Amino acid sequence: MNLENDIALALRLADAAGEAIRPYFRGDVGAERKDDATPVTLADRAAEEAMRRILKAEVPRDAVIGEEFGEDAGSSGRSWVLDPIDGTAAFLAGRPIFGTLIALVVEGFPVLGVIDQPILRERWVGASGKPTLFNGAPARTRACAKLAEATLATTGPHYFDDHDGGHFMALAARTDHRRMVMGGDCYNYAQLASGHLDIVCEAGLKLYDWAALVPVIEGAGGTTCDWNGDPLHAGSDGHVLALGDPARLEDAIEALACHH
Repeated sequence: MNLENDIALALRLADAAGEAIRPYFRGDVGAERKDDATPVTLADRAAEEAMRRILKAEVPRDAVIGEEFGEDAGSSGRSWVLDPIDGTAAFLAGRPIFGTLIALVVEGFPVLGVIDQPILRERWVGASGKPTLFNGAPARTRACAKLAEATLATTGPHYFDDHDGGHFMALAARTDHRRMVMGGDCYNYAQLASGHLDIVCEAGLKLYDWAALVPVIEGAGGTTCDWNGDPLHAGSDGHVLALGDPARLEDAIEALACHH
């Protein structure tokens, strides 16, 4: 399978999404804003529509799964998975740590992923068998000698139910929790791929929330899995664990399992 054409296509999708999103960021829609027309909704829809137009023209047989407009079935066995704005709360707060997520999923497994931050113009591109690139230069995760030195990130405690929250806190207690980062959505995974964080742990994610993250992190030397340590695939339950240093995987899984 030649990923080069698919990578080029994914980059054009990211460009188109960015063009659609930028005019809405920190914009004032003021009086025009209705209940359902917050800037994020308008930006989300415009970005996903722009990406879908390109995919329909160029790869009409591929399926498309997007957060805003659901699933268009395909006949090729390939699916493009899109989240135009991952990090709605950050977008609405004017914080440029949201991202556009673009993934190509083949037979249930992501083979290509893009994390694009259109305001800072930062882009991470990961593809099977290739090193992850951050704005064209290789991105690498960092080593983490022990769990107690790990910097952990999650989008927020309110995204866990009580059961999952207990497991998350059991993991947090064994990391360097003074440095723990809250907020960030997909941007945390990008920073992990670039060696600025050690672990990201989340629950309740949909396929479009995590598919693009997997090739980016793995191509940078990290690892992704569910909370049992199993590889992520289209049937996964939304529990996501990402580590910059695969050597800490067993420690992290063990800590997660320790909830009393």
